[in-house]
Formats: sequence, structure tokens, C-alpha cells
Amino acid sequence: MSTLVEKTEALAVEVSCSNDALSVTLSDGRVVSAPLVWFPRLLEASPSERSDWELIGGGIGIHWEPIDEDISVESLLRPENFMRLPNEALLPPSRTRRRRAGSRRPRAARR
Repeated sequence: MSTLVEKTEALAVEVSCSNDALSVTLSDGRVVSAPLVWFPRLLEASPSERSDWELIGGGIGIHWEPIDEDISVESLLRPENFMRLPNEALLPPSRTRRRRAGSRRPRAARR
């Protein structure tokens, strides 16, 4: 007996922006939030421009016409595959501390 597993795609249903974060409510009930610094156009946009969004592709992404910005739901769920972030932005806190502690070598030993 075989079991068929249907893959469902999370789609955006609602979007909001604060002064420092983008929050997207997904069709499965999750709310995904990301800092606006990841999206310079949104960061620099006025509150009015940030609120002028529309869903694209049935919810696979969000478009802001006034600032010509498009963000996919997939990029919010897996930012490491889509965005260039500071090297340690996506590391768990414990790994970040270890890396920083390990990088403190005497200046003469650095190359």
C-alpha cells in the first residue's frame, strides 16, 4: 500500500510593515517576520509606500508598486538561499559566539 503525500505551498494572505520589520501571515496560519534592513527599499520607504502592497502569483510573493519591490514567500522562509546577509546573521546564537571567540587571535598570528 502506498501513501501519496501532497506538497502544499505556503502562500501570503496578509502583509504589514512596522518601522523595523516586515510581517507576512501565511495561508497555513504562520506569521513570518524579517527585519527591514534585509530589504533596503522597504527600509527607506515611507509608511504609506510600505502599506501599498499587493499579492502576486496567488500569494507566492508580495509587490510594492511605489518602490518597485518584490519579495517571495520562499525568500522569507529560506533567506539563506535568496539574500546576501551579513556572514553571521543566520547562525544560531551559540555558533555565532563560538566563531567570534575563535577569531580572537593575536594580531601577529592573523594573515
